[in-house]
This record gives sequence, structure tokens and C-alpha cells, in this order.
Amino acid sequence: MIEVNELTKRYGAKTAVEQLSFTVRPGQVTGFLGPNGAGKSTTLRLILGLETPTGGAASVSGVPFRGHARGLRHVGALLDAGQVHGGRTATAHLSALARSNGISPRRVAEVLEAVGLVEAAKRRIGGFSLGMKQRLGIAAALLGDPPVLMFDEPVNGMDPEGVLWMRRLLRSLAAEGRTVFLSSHLMSEMENTADQLVVIGRGRLIAAESLRDFAARSAGSAVVVGTRQAAELATVLTAAGGSVEPEGSAGAERLAVTGLPADRISVLAFENGILLNELTARSASLEEAFMELTGASVEYQAGNSR
Repeated sequence: MIEVNELTKRYGAKTAVEQLSFTVRPGQVTGFLGPNGAGKSTTLRLILGLETPTGGAASVSGVPFRGHARGLRHVGALLDAGQVHGGRTATAHLSALARSNGISPRRVAEVLEAVGLVEAAKRRIGGFSLGMKQRLGIAAALLGDPPVLMFDEPVNGMDPEGVLWMRRLLRSLAAEGRTVFLSSHLMSEMENTADQLVVIGRGRLIAAESLRDFAARSAGSAVVVGTRQAAELATVLTAAGGSVEPEGSAGAERLAVTGLPADRISVLAFENGILLNELTARSASLEEAFMELTGASVEYQAGNSR
């Protein structure tokens, strides 16, 4: 488990992370989202002890990461696949990591096979494509068979097959009961992979909840109701705390309802003798919810000039 408590990091007058608190639990994939400049990379580095916080603390399995001897046995992380010695082979790179963390040499061959790099094991890393470097970084993260895994944009440079493989890998790691923390700007990957979300903007927490609950906060989420008693139903639902708007063309007997779940709408209609011919929950996409809820936190915005 990863715990972040009131974490703050300042660089001179600039605050990159401010009083940030959240928990990443085992057994699920937790996505980490935020606009460019939101403080995601800084937060990951603070968790891994690569930066010293100005205030607050971050812990992995109850203690700061620096308190773990042989860190790869506790946390596997991929932050920047390009930060490797290009003159080494994949085997040599992983073997050095294994020796420094007391990991059996046999594990090197196992993780190379797991990420599909067996045929490239003796090649120098400098000749690897970005996708191959990503796979090597994932192999390094898996090397110590750790209970906690952190990935920053792991599918960069991967082809569609690689993206699908990574998606399955993340789900399988979570299914094994590991803590999986995934930072990515690809909304489609979050929708297909993440169970929970931690969303930040300008270094502050915006949301820490399930992906479904986060998407439901968008104005694009609604329950569409069809009935020939639209006016009567609108009165009932408004009295119960819902917001009701016509859905579709002016003559359609359909309503878009927010503020009330579908099951509550069904009960209210039944209790008031209103027959429904449609009851459909319409969810906003993750991208719609993200853009709506983080719009005020975007640090770098493009203008409209040409």
C-alpha cells in the first residue's frame, strides 16, 4: 500500500505539490491523472525518495521507501525508460540490478521472457526502440517480485499489441493482490485499466475515488427517462431533488435527469402511477469528466491566435 499524507514540495517560490493526501490500496489498479504541470512526476519521485519533501510524508507498506533495504523487493517502478546505460545489454542491465538487490540471477531470464525480450537479451540497449526500452523498464520493475508497482506512462512508444499486453499485465498484477499505481495521460487506457483514480491539479488533490464515481460527477452524466406523462414526472422528480431537462427534440416525451439515480427514479415513478417506457443511465466519458473537473487547474493553455 502507498500512503501520502499532507505531502508538500516547493522549489523556491514555486509549489509543485501542496498538502497532498491519498492512499493507493492493493488488489486494484489506481490511475494517477492531472493536467501537464499538475505535479504527478514530482509526487512519484517523492514517494520513491528521489526528492525530499518540504512537508508531509509518503510511505510504502508503512515506512518511507528509503527505509526499505533492497528496494526492488518492495517497490518496482518505471519512471523514465530512457534512463539506462545504452552500452549495456538488457541482460547486463538487469543482472546489475539483481546483484545490488540480492535477487537470484535466474530471475533475470524470467522477467525478460515475461516482457517478450528474450531474443533481444544480448543486444545493446542503445539500439532499442522506445517500446523495447519500455518493456525493459517493466522487466526491471518486476525483477524483485515486489508487492507495490508504480508506472509512469508505460505504453509510450508501444504498438497496439504492446498496449494490449500492458493492459493485461496491469490487471493481472492487481488480481494477484499487488498495489498498482499507474500515471498516464491516455484516457482510453485509464478507462480500460483503472479501478480507482487519484486526480490532482496544480499540486492539489481534486478527487480520490472510483473511476465510475469520478465520471459520474460530470454534467454529461444523466438518466434518460421516456414517458407519456413527462410533465407529471418532471414535477415529481424535481420535488425529490432532481434536475430535469427535455431530452431530444421539442416534441419528444423524454427527460434528462441529474441528481437522482435510475433506481430512485423508477421507484418514484411507480409510487406516483407513472408508466415509463425508457430508463437509461447515460455516463460521461472519463475524458469529459477530466476536462470539466480539471479545467481550472490547467497551468499551460494554448491560445486561439493563428
